[in-house]
Amino acid sequence: MKRHRRFLGLAMAVLAVGATAGTRSPRDDRAPYMRDLFPSTYRPLPRTDTLIVHATILDGADHRIDDGELLMRDGKVVAIGHDLQAAGTTVIDAHGRWVTPGIIDIHSHDGTYVVPLTTIDDKSSDVSELSDPNAAGTWIETAVNPQDPAFSRALAGGVTTMQVLPGSDPIFGGRSVILKPISAPTMQAMKFPGAGQGMKMACGENPKSEDAELKRGPTSRQGEIAYIRDAFAQARHYMHEWDEYLAGKDDDRPVDDPRLDTLAGVLTGAIPVQMHCYRADEMAVMMDLSREIGFRIAAFHHAVEAYKIAPLLAANHVCAVVWSDWWGYKMEALDGIRENAAFVDEAGGCVMMHSDSPVLGQWLNIEAGKAAAAGRRAGLTLPPEHVISWVTSNPARALGLSDRIGSLVPGHNADVVIWSADPFSVFARADTVFIDGAVAYDRLDRRYQPRSDFELGRAPGARP
Repeated sequence: MKRHRRFLGLAMAVLAVGATAGTRSPRDDRAPYMRDLFPSTYRPLPRTDTLIVHATILDGADHRIDDGELLMRDGKVVAIGHDLQAAGTTVIDAHGRWVTPGIIDIHSHDGTYVVPLTTIDDKSSDVSELSDPNAAGTWIETAVNPQDPAFSRALAGGVTTMQVLPGSDPIFGGRSVILKPISAPTMQAMKFPGAGQGMKMACGENPKSEDAELKRGPTSRQGEIAYIRDAFAQARHYMHEWDEYLAGKDDDRPVDDPRLDTLAGVLTGAIPVQMHCYRADEMAVMMDLSREIGFRIAAFHHAVEAYKIAPLLAANHVCAVVWSDWWGYKMEALDGIRENAAFVDEAGGCVMMHSDSPVLGQWLNIEAGKAAAAGRRAGLTLPPEHVISWVTSNPARALGLSDRIGSLVPGHNADVVIWSADPFSVFARADTVFIDGAVAYDRLDRRYQPRSDFELGRAPGARP
């Protein structure tokens, strides 16, 4: 007998999508975990072909080009080097300035934990769905408020792509979304076309303490593991039901379950896991668990103790997403060190910085600079052309977008930042930020300094 499914409202929406697919039989439809319910409507901003000259260029692929040139045409990087020929383009003289790929924030809550918070009990937050430890059926994109001022602040800090993640109180937090921080009235108009989703999972203190407080699920670390194994076992059975139906072996069409849709997408490899985890021992357990169940962990987020298992992370091709110096604010964060990112990198691992807050989201270049400085004090060689990968090409890789963003190579999207100085200096500012070859922000031109409606306010005496 088929199990009763939850979230019937979303299930009906999925069925409606199938019903509009022309004359195709339902058996011709893809399984529901392969669908995108909220497609991107993003359109690039107005742009002109542009040549940047006399810049110090860090290309995101471990190269530095002094007095270099970068040509952007039709929203793409066309050429990088010296003495480029580009008739009819806008020329920007960047003498004394630096050029990098656009910064990628792989862990943001912008739009869901809107700043400034206007209530002391955080009722304005939509970052976590707390009704169940399994919130895998939720899509954080449906909660994103494009009016959050944090988007424009991140843009002014050189961020051109961000992954908005659900919170870490549920074990399965739901699906992530990848956005471009442009001014737009809808989330769909910010959504990175063709970018896949991730699925947020959490281990350790957050989910077990939240579940204990709400009396709704696992209250220990071993309970979390058992819960995860059981949930994926259900998802495998669900996939089998769909396979049987689509192959014509079973006429009873499965009723869509949004939670199992997401977990099935994880098992197929279509949805990578972005996992909140702090302690080294827990990360090691989760890597073993992922091999047993058969899913891919793209990255451990926060990963305060990643340095303790840096070779293990590298061997398993799992990235570490870290801060430069946050530590000690709860038990599982006590063993943080400033050299964390540098030691993971030295072991051949994939490391990157993240914000997790709208404040750090404005200064990810400085986060990388601080982490690299700690590594240099420990005796490591970390030149700027390598460190820039911690906020560009490495997060692009973890998001599955390394063929489109993260490095300044011909054919990639022209997401580019011109910095007033060495981007790892506290004195550096993003002068101009290009997204898909269009000026999205200019520090010296108010026409390119987007502001949210939230910030405009009302004239005195205006009626609501």
